[in-house]
Amino acid sequence: MSQSPVTSPAPDPMRWKALAFIAIAQLMVVLDATIVNIALPSAQEDLGISEGNKQWVITAYALAFGGLLLFGGRISDLWGRKRTFVTGLIGFAAASALGGAATGEAMMLGARALQGLFGALLAPAALSLIAVMFTEAKERAKAFGIYGAIAGGGGAVGLILGGFLTEYLNWRWTFFVNIPFAIIAAAGAYFVVREPSEGRNRSPLDIPGVVLSTLGLVALVYGFTRAESDGWTDAVTMTMFVASVVLLAAFVVTESKVKSPLLPLRVLTERNRGGVYLSLGLAIIAMFGLFLFLTYYLQIVKGFSPVKTGFAFLPMIIGMIVGSTQIGTRLMTRVAPRLLMGPGFLLAAVGMLLLTQLEVDTSYAGLILPAQLMLGLGMGTAFMPAMSLATHGVEPRDAGVASAMVNTSQQVGGAIGTALLNTIAASATTAYLTDHAASATTPAAQKLLAAQSMVEGYTTAIWWAVGILVVASAIAFVLVNTGADDGSSAASGDGEGVEDEVRIPVVAH
Repeated sequence: MSQSPVTSPAPDPMRWKALAFIAIAQLMVVLDATIVNIALPSAQEDLGISEGNKQWVITAYALAFGGLLLFGGRISDLWGRKRTFVTGLIGFAAASALGGAATGEAMMLGARALQGLFGALLAPAALSLIAVMFTEAKERAKAFGIYGAIAGGGGAVGLILGGFLTEYLNWRWTFFVNIPFAIIAAAGAYFVVREPSEGRNRSPLDIPGVVLSTLGLVALVYGFTRAESDGWTDAVTMTMFVASVVLLAAFVVTESKVKSPLLPLRVLTERNRGGVYLSLGLAIIAMFGLFLFLTYYLQIVKGFSPVKTGFAFLPMIIGMIVGSTQIGTRLMTRVAPRLLMGPGFLLAAVGMLLLTQLEVDTSYAGLILPAQLMLGLGMGTAFMPAMSLATHGVEPRDAGVASAMVNTSQQVGGAIGTALLNTIAASATTAYLTDHAASATTPAAQKLLAAQSMVEGYTTAIWWAVGILVVASAIAFVLVNTGADDGSSAASGDGEGVEDEVRIPVVAH
């Protein structure tokens, strides 16, 4: 159905204040993906969580978040982005309070699942609110630069904050710290956010789509999580992968036939958005694996404290902020997004390549610091246009679900990255130990061998991460073909476009 493009409404005078509160909420959600990791050993001991169940503290959050994101995105389109955002924040605060006050394993796992559920409501609403509030190209570039820096660097901030809270206060504060974040963001959003009235989706909710997508994504995330602990050939792992393929295929078929789909296939098939979702998901696979290996390397091999480990990630955070808010923002209105995303992912790959040279006695200042700066600059530069392009050319009524796809690619990418790269590292470590065991005859030699085998595992997995980032860069160069976000019409390389859609003016096509 052809419709004439909507004219951009007058800019919301409160948009920058609104962005501050949206940024606080986004930081809280991203922090939560890593902040609990550092606190997990202490929480496990206090609550008597078994060794077999400790992974569920992480997995319960990832499953609920990753599985319900598309549902959350559609709810924000149906119910209103502001209302969904505030509800998500209040629920997240309550779930965090429950987690901090947990007295046993069941209460902790329940709290983590609830955090994931409410995170799945507020994350897509946050991104789609920015998409509909910022209509002028240069302002939009700045807004997405800030959002991109938080989305990329928040995980590393979580490591710093998690280290501080665990070392100087108590693991419970890694949950309680969310409460002030959520209250400030919810109160600010309630009074400041002015959601544009047009673009609300009034169609009925696609229940079969909700069920199939949720079960399919949960099976996929759980399959990768289980592969990490039980192996790729484990019967349950393989069953989960088969189930996810069947369920997600059924979901695609359903979406192509129902009148009001949960995820309209037009959101996925437009080449720029498809390129963004794919390249972003791959980049997250590489980054999540790196966070894990570098944390273990610094703490176990180098003997850093949790706080010192957190601060060791600062160069990456600084790089991401500079890449997003300075390089990406300044160039986004001058060059095509693929000329930021492609080179950005390549620069990150070069930084990752440096880390393949890690050894037991590697100098932090000589190798790890410059590698992190390159990683941060590259990812920050690439993330910013990617976040902006995610809602490129969508109809206003699809903004929430298009935003949810970004979060879904990040969550699924994170689960895949952690499981895939960890499994590769574990295999390489075991092989190295087996090959060199005979030479370690003294306790000192055995200790050194253990450290060397760990580092061998990390560097082997990091080589894979380098390859994944190169593929992400290639996808960005090939699939993303929109022009610079300067308000002018850019020719599409293959004639594909979305000219017949009502657009949110996020990135000019």
